[in-house]
Amino acid sequence: MAAEEPTASSGPRLVRAYALTSGRTKADVDLPIEATVELRPSATETAWPVGDMTGRIVELCATPQSVAEISARLGIPLGVTRVLLGDLIAGGHARTQATITDTSSTDERRDLIERTLSGLRAL
Repeated sequence: MAAEEPTASSGPRLVRAYALTSGRTKADVDLPIEATVELRPSATETAWPVGDMTGRIVELCATPQSVAEISARLGIPLGVTRVLLGDLIAGGHARTQATITDTSSTDERRDLIERTLSGLRAL
């Protein structure tokens, strides 16, 4: 019996990471995995192409999400997520909120780690 040819409905299409980022591997902005991404009004006012990963990120970020959560929920590598989020930030469509600063206490840092672990377990 001959092997069946894959059809369009036989499973997910695989897209290479560099195709999503036009070959870029680094974001234009520094994005720690715990940074929270918040949309600006222009993000939801922009007509993103159907199926565009940036549009999917905008949909997901209707409520603030961390870089790690966005990556996990969309099932794309963290590096790709950072590049795409960097584009949104550079375009003025999103901003990040730092979770840790140089003046953060040990308790604040520990709390962030616990919240991050809890969030990752929930995924």
